[in-house]
Amino acid sequence: MTYKAAITGLPLGGGKSVIIGDAKKMKSSELMKAMGRSVETFGGRYIVAEDVGTTVEDMNNIHTQTKYVVGVSHDGEGSGDPSPTTAFGVYTGLKAAVRYRLRRSDLRGLKVAVQGLGNVGYNLCKLLAKDGAQLWVTDVQPEKVAQVVKEFGAKAVALNDIYSQDVDVFAPCALGAILNDATIKVLKAKIVAGAANNQLAEARHGEVLRDMKVLYAPDYVINAGGLISVYYEYATRTSGKAYDRAQVMAHVQKIDETSESIFRRAEQDGISTSAAADRIAEQRFMVTAASKAA
Repeated sequence: MTYKAAITGLPLGGGKSVIIGDAKKMKSSELMKAMGRSVETFGGRYIVAEDVGTTVEDMNNIHTQTKYVVGVSHDGEGSGDPSPTTAFGVYTGLKAAVRYRLRRSDLRGLKVAVQGLGNVGYNLCKLLAKDGAQLWVTDVQPEKVAQVVKEFGAKAVALNDIYSQDVDVFAPCALGAILNDATIKVLKAKIVAGAANNQLAEARHGEVLRDMKVLYAPDYVINAGGLISVYYEYATRTSGKAYDRAQVMAHVQKIDETSESIFRRAEQDGISTSAAADRIAEQRFMVTAASKAA
């Protein structure tokens, strides 16, 4: 999260919180309120937001106990579900990768394999389909696959077959560590650009992709749209101003130029795109740390 904030130009650190358990079985409004009370004890040093297994309603329940929560309902101060904004950022980064690697500015006829059809994956499919891309999709929940097949004319693929599809882009939008020794060797895509966090099982897999001439759009670069959205929610709330959606989207659009600068840096330095992104992010937060120390 620190790297994501730095590469995106946000004045934030990074952290995650986890409630251990099955969200489908044990989650309740009281549990979320208890989480809110826990977050409140940090006095603003930690701000919680929606992620895997949680919803806007959960953030609303947390908000009854603490002001240090973002992604609450649209009510004059909330930004609501960050998923569509995250999806738009991934879409923006994916287009930058297509332009850089395939030398094309349109997506019509582009073949994209999407792994994971949660809120972000679904919205990414929606954006891609609107541009005329062809979709191959998979998810652990068959009903989500059926929905995307029906709405966007996608082709359903078995879970373990999604990696080996003969497509232009592989877009992982489920959980992390899916780019590993076993899956990378069967990839046919020329680009990897998706929403999942921590896609590389190990740092060295960024170099493996580079050696295979697969352009990897670093996950924390292109999936930062949600973070950007909730940052502006918190910043405007603390300043007393209204949440400005246009300002948010203008910032998310910058993922395009950030992605391209990373691709160029990697090519210039002869390193993987993941290493290039890390270097740029580290330079940014080290400069910030040094200025604060001074």
